[in-house]
Amino acid sequence: MKFALFFGNRGFMPAELIAGAREDMIKAVTDAGHEYLVMDEKATRYGAVETRDEGRLYHDWLKSHEGEYDGVILCMPIFIDENGAVAALQDANVPILMQAYPDEIGKMDFKHRRDAYCGKFSVTDVFYQYKIPFTVMKPHVVHPLSDAFKKNLEDFSAICRIVKGMKRFNLGCIGARTTAFKTVRFDEVTLQRYGINVESFDLSELIFKVQNKKDDEVAVIEKKKTLENYADFSKVPEKNKNMLAKISVVIDEYIKEYHLDAITLRCWNEMETILRVCPCVLISELNDRGIVCSCEIDLTSAITMRAMNLASGKATACLDWNNNYGEDENKVILFHCGPVAQSLMAGKGTITEHKMFAKGDPGSGWGTNEGRIAQFDMTMSNAFTENGVLKVYASEAKFTDDVIEPEFFGCGGVAEIPNLQDKLIKLAKGGFKHHTTVGVGHMKYVLEEAFSTYLGYEIVDIDK
Repeated sequence: MKFALFFGNRGFMPAELIAGAREDMIKAVTDAGHEYLVMDEKATRYGAVETRDEGRLYHDWLKSHEGEYDGVILCMPIFIDENGAVAALQDANVPILMQAYPDEIGKMDFKHRRDAYCGKFSVTDVFYQYKIPFTVMKPHVVHPLSDAFKKNLEDFSAICRIVKGMKRFNLGCIGARTTAFKTVRFDEVTLQRYGINVESFDLSELIFKVQNKKDDEVAVIEKKKTLENYADFSKVPEKNKNMLAKISVVIDEYIKEYHLDAITLRCWNEMETILRVCPCVLISELNDRGIVCSCEIDLTSAITMRAMNLASGKATACLDWNNNYGEDENKVILFHCGPVAQSLMAGKGTITEHKMFAKGDPGSGWGTNEGRIAQFDMTMSNAFTENGVLKVYASEAKFTDDVIEPEFFGCGGVAEIPNLQDKLIKLAKGGFKHHTTVGVGHMKYVLEEAFSTYLGYEIVDIDK
């Protein structure tokens, strides 16, 4: 990420402390692997902003770098002037992290005392009045070279990635909602208001394109090799492997032509009855490739999957709230037929025939990536549209290493979720669907901060 650095000033405070703050913050940002932009220190005293005129100077400098930075770090080495800060950053249009220096015992004389603890409230109050969105983190004051700020910077980077990636993106909807699944309905116009552009494609067009692909096309041959290296295809008949490769090639063509950042796919039952495959492993591979894909035309699940993918840089998955785990009320088996990314699984998946389709129509369901979900800390989230509003929740839990018997088909994992029964009631009464999406690591704070402060989603807190 690249951050624009802002340093504040106030005339009667010890402004010489700003010079050290510039060095500290630049080191903190670069040590964390990020880039920075900073106004020339000769532009004002120490390159900091105090007056409205200096704020306008910074504003114009920032405007000249529009599109180059992902967030702003507002550094308060001392009790700074809030009016200059407002003039400087009211049009930043990116996340703003408020950082204030701590005072040190033994350095509380007028030459060294910062008073940024108090000054931070002056800035946040006036930004609130001006409706300039900003982020504050714990602790209230923190040194840029501390471990605490290192964690702040990690979280702020995740927030910036979410906001940058979610403000405007294209979500491909390949196929109509399956008739039986009213649970995944959504309002396309509402999503557009949030910058989420839905591109819709008829599944018949995909089938037509696939049927016009040849087995010996270079793209199909290369795709088949990719899939065979991705999971264990040893049980899959050659003709079904070729068909899966063709579908994957066509999906890639949609992604490239329409600049799709994420997709949702109608995965049954036309692909099974007409093309004789189940596209689970294709969804799995797309998610490992960084192209978020949900199944069953659960488009709003793709939204939370994309957010978690941006935050963590790792694959995400859409899963069913599927089975209780014995008598433990805080454990649940989260499952789907086989679209879980390989990187989220405990071992290499085996491509099998979907047992539900094989039961009534043998040979029609090759493509499920079967296995078990690995043990890891995770975040779960999902969303839906209602009355022009996008509503979303996020909560934290973990996948355990609890055993699921071999006879359990598909790809499942045991999730241990604190106060699960209370959360299930809130999900059920709140209008959420039978799916949840999961990502690697604990991301509740960064998701909610990005969603509510910068993207305008309505947060439903299921943890209270």
